[in-house]
This record gives sequence, structure tokens and C-alpha cells, in this order.
Amino acid sequence: MAFTGIPAEVLDFYERLEADNSKAFWEANKQTYRDVVKATAEELAEELEEFGPFHLFRPHNDLRFSKNKPPYKTHQGMYGETEAGAGHYVQISAAGVMCGTGYYAMARDQLDRFRRAVDADSTGAEIVADLAKRRYTIGAIDELKTAPRGYPKDHPRIELIRRKGLMVSKDFGAPKWIHSKQAAGKIRDVWLGAGEMNAWLNAHVGPSTLEPEGFFG
Repeated sequence: MAFTGIPAEVLDFYERLEADNSKAFWEANKQTYRDVVKATAEELAEELEEFGPFHLFRPHNDLRFSKNKPPYKTHQGMYGETEAGAGHYVQISAAGVMCGTGYYAMARDQLDRFRRAVDADSTGAEIVADLAKRRYTIGAIDELKTAPRGYPKDHPRIELIRRKGLMVSKDFGAPKWIHSKQAAGKIRDVWLGAGEMNAWLNAHVGPSTLEPEGFFG
């Protein structure tokens, strides 16, 4: 089916899951997850297929290395990556919709290329500053507390060099338009608006040639 918006039932499902993150709740509501939540995400992925193909994250948390996590994720995420390297992410939860794009987490070889490019000239930093002015949130999986080896602490672009990735995002919340087809257009506009940053990243960083360590669930 074609994407027509995110049903209120999706947000309600996650609100109830946050209140009762148990196997009993999941078993009683897994059909809602399959027929409404997952189906909506699949329709949205198809609507935005030019940024994909998309991978829908599984609903279960990986508890092998952390016993303190709840058994089920309280959001539905989906991720697509272009051949050039830039990623595109959407998250739907009880709070509404958030989307982001860029290189959330860089492998060692990507980080080396990224830092060298930021060090070489100010173009990347200027693009990021412009996105911040346009109310994009600038983020990454993590950042160093100090300068990485080989870079001075007083480097004019040290804030960017310390990052372990570079992505931008917008958190829409839950305005009424997310329940209409307009939601796909808003997400698309965010990604297109960050196109200059992604083009810069693709040109100067690109995909990793190392074995993936994996952080998606």
C-alpha cells in the first residue's frame, strides 16, 4: 500500500509499550506492531526509496551484553545508505518523528580522511555552521574530550575534528501533519536540505574499506 501518513495508533502503541515493556504486552499487541507499526515504516521506506534501500531495525533489544535494557525498543527506526556513503535515518516513537542524515559513526579509515579534510580547509565547517543556522541539530555517535593525536588543541575547527562522525537531524515531534502523506515530504526536505554536507562527506570521506563493526539493531 502507498504511504498516507503515520497513524495515531503507532504513537499510541509506543506510549503503551513505554508503560509496559514486557513480553506479556508484546505478545498481546504483536499483531498491532506487525500490521500497523511495521507496515507503516515499510510504506514510508518505499515512499522514500530514492534514499535507500532501507533496513528496518528489529523491535527487540540485544540483551547479550547489557542486562539493564528493556526487552523491546520504544521506537521504530529505519536506515538507508547511498552507494557514495551518506546515511539517512528515520525514527518513529511515542514522541513523534525524528530524522537525520550524514555519517553517524565513522570507522577508523573514515575518521582519518574526515579529520584531514576538516584540517585542510574550512569548507566542511562552513557547511555545518550554515546547517546549524537553519536549525539542524549537529550530532555524531560520540566525540573526543580533547584533540586527537596529531592535531593542536587550539585548531580553529577542533570542535569538528573531535567528532567521531558527522550527522544532522531534525526532531519534528508529533504535529498533526505527521498523520498525512506530508510527513514523507517533510523528511525528504530535511535530507535534501543537508545535501551539500553529504556531498562534501561523500567526496572527502566515503565508505569505509574496513570490516564493519556494526551498531545498528
